[in-house]
Amino acid sequence: MFVAKIKHLLTFKRCASFLMLSALVALRLTGGIYAQSVTQGYGSDETLQRGMIVGTKKDDPTKVEALNVDQLEQMLGIVVSPNDSPITLSGDDEKVFVATVGRYEVLVSDQEGAINPGDYITASSLDGIGMHATFDQSEIIGRALTAFDGTGGNIVGQSDLIDTNGNARSVKIGRIELDIAISKNPLAKSAAVTPEWLGKIGQAIAGKSLSPARIYISAGIFIIGSVIAGSILYAGIRSSIIAVGRNPLSKRSILRGLVEVIFTALIVFIISVVGVYLLLRA
Repeated sequence: MFVAKIKHLLTFKRCASFLMLSALVALRLTGGIYAQSVTQGYGSDETLQRGMIVGTKKDDPTKVEALNVDQLEQMLGIVVSPNDSPITLSGDDEKVFVATVGRYEVLVSDQEGAINPGDYITASSLDGIGMHATFDQSEIIGRALTAFDGTGGNIVGQSDLIDTNGNARSVKIGRIELDIAISKNPLAKSAAVTPEWLGKIGQAIAGKSLSPARIYISAGIFIIGSVIAGSILYAGIRSSIIAVGRNPLSKRSILRGLVEVIFTALIVFIISVVGVYLLLRA
């Protein structure tokens, strides 16, 4: 009797349903399933495209506007299509739908260089357009899931802007898939360990913001190269002066050797400078 009840409870359908439910729970816990967020509708006084980074207006929290790098504290989410999410909440006058979490396409530029999967994304100098985040920005909108390098078929436009050095430049705009997770920029935490003057020198050479690691490695290469070149030069000059004092008749050959020493030290110094430049510009 007891065995019969057990067999009745453990039917094939019930066992299969239990296994499927267990598999779904396991996938959800391990990150295998990514549910799209519930999108919220907002009003807007400007035309906003799908994929733009937006934030709430300071004087009207029911409306959103395209953000740039100077408005990171207002960051809210990404403009999406109402069909991109299974659930949307909006009123009659709220026609701009914003996702604050989930995986959606975002408009980005190559203002701070190429974007690779896993890079942090923040707002750029262009309203509504994202870029590769550096330690200069305090907030991020999320992490890139796909790449963009300003080439290929995913370019949707280009725009001109003024960089941090006051120079006009053209940037490419495209779309990438983004895992939205608005938070403090983890890279900004390391900015405090870099002296401001050193960061400005590196940024002036590279034409973009740099990580503290790259700045310190470049500074180390330059210092080591300068020390080696200076040591060679000092040793050569000192030896030449001593040699001329001991043997004035060999002055010409000694000076020829000194010229070779100076040339060698100059080559070492130039190599270190070129190495630093290539490292910063990479």
